[in-house]
Amino acid sequence: MTLPLSLERSELIINGCNYHFIDLSRLISLEKLQQMPYSLRILLENVALRSPDTLPGFLRMLSGEAAYEEVGFYPDRLMFHDTTCLPALADFAAMRDLTAELGGDARAINPLIPAVLTIDHSVIVESYASSNALEENLQFDFRRNAERYRFIRWAEQSLDNFRVIPPGTGIIHLMNLEAIAEVVTVDERDAIPLLHADYMIATDSHTPMINALGILGWGVGGLEGQAALLGEPVTLRFPEVIGISLSGKLSADVSDSDLALHVTRLLREQGVVGKFVEFTGPSLHLLPLESRATIANMAPEYGATVVFFPFDRCSADYVCMTGRSEEKQALITGYMQAQHLWCSPEIPQPIFTQLIELDLGTIEPSMAGPVNPHQQIALSHAAESFTQSISVQAQARSWAHDAYPEPIHQGAIAIAAITSCTTTANPWLVVQAALFARNAARHGLKPKPWVKTSFSPGSRAVTDYLGESGLLDELGKVGYDVAGYGCMTCIGSSGALQPAMEELVNDGLQAVCVLSGNRNFPRRVNPSLGHGYLTSPALVIAWALAGHMSHDMLKAPLGIDEDQRPVYMRDLMPGQEEVQLWVEKIMKRDFYVKRRDVIWQGTPHWQRITAPGSVLYQWEDSSTYLRRPGYLNKLPRNANEPLTLRGAHAFLWFGDDVTTDHISPAGAIPASSLAGKWLLDRHEDPQDLNLYSTRRSNHEVMVRGAFTNKALANRLLPEDRRGGGGFAWDVGHQQILPAYEAAQSWLARDLPLVVFAGERYGAGSSRDWAAKAQALMGVKAVVAKSFERIHRTNLIGMGILPLHFVDGEAERLPDMDGSEKLDFTGLESLQPGNNPLWMYIHRDGELLAQISLLAVIDSQQELRYLRHGGILPYVIQQTLDQ
Repeated sequence: MTLPLSLERSELIINGCNYHFIDLSRLISLEKLQQMPYSLRILLENVALRSPDTLPGFLRMLSGEAAYEEVGFYPDRLMFHDTTCLPALADFAAMRDLTAELGGDARAINPLIPAVLTIDHSVIVESYASSNALEENLQFDFRRNAERYRFIRWAEQSLDNFRVIPPGTGIIHLMNLEAIAEVVTVDERDAIPLLHADYMIATDSHTPMINALGILGWGVGGLEGQAALLGEPVTLRFPEVIGISLSGKLSADVSDSDLALHVTRLLREQGVVGKFVEFTGPSLHLLPLESRATIANMAPEYGATVVFFPFDRCSADYVCMTGRSEEKQALITGYMQAQHLWCSPEIPQPIFTQLIELDLGTIEPSMAGPVNPHQQIALSHAAESFTQSISVQAQARSWAHDAYPEPIHQGAIAIAAITSCTTTANPWLVVQAALFARNAARHGLKPKPWVKTSFSPGSRAVTDYLGESGLLDELGKVGYDVAGYGCMTCIGSSGALQPAMEELVNDGLQAVCVLSGNRNFPRRVNPSLGHGYLTSPALVIAWALAGHMSHDMLKAPLGIDEDQRPVYMRDLMPGQEEVQLWVEKIMKRDFYVKRRDVIWQGTPHWQRITAPGSVLYQWEDSSTYLRRPGYLNKLPRNANEPLTLRGAHAFLWFGDDVTTDHISPAGAIPASSLAGKWLLDRHEDPQDLNLYSTRRSNHEVMVRGAFTNKALANRLLPEDRRGGGGFAWDVGHQQILPAYEAAQSWLARDLPLVVFAGERYGAGSSRDWAAKAQALMGVKAVVAKSFERIHRTNLIGMGILPLHFVDGEAERLPDMDGSEKLDFTGLESLQPGNNPLWMYIHRDGELLAQISLLAVIDSQQELRYLRHGGILPYVIQQTLDQ
């Protein structure tokens, strides 16, 4: 498929070379263009370039002459991480099978735009606080995941436009920022190359981190990503753009972590779900790109689709630092200035839907917790926030254990990890932590013995500059040796707690994790930990030294030095000027140039893995990692049939903030779980059951793991049976079973199921298995007060209806136990927009309630997916038709 390249082109000469581009100032007056947010300028260019037929409508929406409707966005490239890519590759292989079985050309199922897989989600913190931790964790990784990695090698040879950044290299978002991002794309299909902005998407919710570099892109579900690879547009409603005007300057004791957490709380309170956010104001140009990346990375924690920083001198300096060639730098500067995408202080400020003023000088040192990233709290209130989250009776308990030299109290810190793309991409924060570690070691301080420490940077360039400066050794002196290059603790790959700590947790201790990541949802980091806090890397070390959340970080000493003098956190924290001097001294362009040359090579472990190429993948019946997906054994429905849902039953009924972690876990697979038993029955070693995230190409494991999070409580059950996980009634209403087993009984009768929920259903990671598992359980609709954007898209991608309660209607739901019959009217005539529906609830032939709902359909594309039973069936049908 050739994407349309249309409209009259303008000439541009850069360094003596001729180029073409679509001059936006010829589509709209320069005055109007300069009033537009920069993010919309790039979206305008994409529409003009890739779907010119829709340009007149887009311009009318832009001017306010037409209501906001759908916009088709065509990305130039896509990035995956392994836990979304492996299922996508399995889907590609299965789509090829099904296409061939239906008489089509299997080779037509192939990426049409470049896709890059970064393998960063599989490595686990098994070994830590050791100079051998990195190598030992890599060995664990390659032993457990060899079959998955052979499958990726097959895909490398069998699919066009597909490249792989191997394990042990870095995290997807840092690889994007440091090496992959083009900023300006050169299309050389014509005699005179065409320049345009770098448009991209990725199957991770933290993709907006790339917005820090003035690149338009956002996170999508795996299903939507697959459709984009096959030439389908990513559709969205014409976005509102919320401006944040920065003024003032951060105080000396405030870090970029504090700034990011402040913005997270602020924007969650403002309500920016599904909107674009763009930074502006007099202090914008004082904010280094790494600081911008830390803020933009947190986008899903406040629900924004895009968190955009216009390209400016800071951006250009970063492009230079990270090793782009001089020719590329000149190309970027010339194009961005000619296209009015270069932002400078003297250029007029754009006009936004809403403008929020933020004085940087008002921000204070803080953390987020104990259960959500937007729960910003002052550092001085950390202990109070934990004690308020547990009962008075629980607060009084303490434990003694032979493994530890002192008593353990509630709020003991079991894990303290410097991890994730959020902060390890930020040299200032990493250097601050290393200097803090140096100072702690000089005073003879060590983490408490029950704390599991780890350091998992997002790029090997980080350890290059830390290593050459000697600061890497300082981190190792307090237990922060490099454990791996990947997401690790931040996505739940934290490994087991210390055995003694696990015993205490099983005896009632409510332990805590502290990390420098972006998410702290209950039991995400580790299934044994219901409380978590986000903070800066330096303060992660401070909390490891303290050992308990009850510690007053501002007033109580962290320990006693050799002279028996108390040592406080403030004594160890390096000053702002010292950190800045170190950053300027150790940051070198050569580190990034060197890494750009080797990111595709991988470690010797990777280089030893090979696999044959073939059009069709040869599935192995005995495999416990790779199975042909159960939802692609046949096309699910005739697209010409009207949508209906009658005779359905309530299956699960939850409250607010059910995340994709709750629906589809990513942590370790317990041997006692249904998924664990399935694997053990197939002779898997109990030590190598691995993570759910590594088994996402095996639907048998994933569907058994769905709704097993202990924090879930199903309101359809008797009050004394509701908690402890997603249990449900069987079809005969005789037994309460785990959700998977209960669903099988409903599926056997071919009875459709409905899930009910409160606010923000599906918050968190862009996890397509949270939708796939529900589809395989027979769920046909989810009725909720609100949905997080990516999960809503994934539900539609699996043919599941996301339905909204009209305000006040959720409170009118009668007491239900799942025996009721649910009929929905109005689905037959769905159109893009807000579609009113009615849900009728009957029990024993009596009407219990008539509830008003809305089916919000953002685009014709979403409607097509629903009518075909999902994205993948739609793509197969389109391939067959062609």
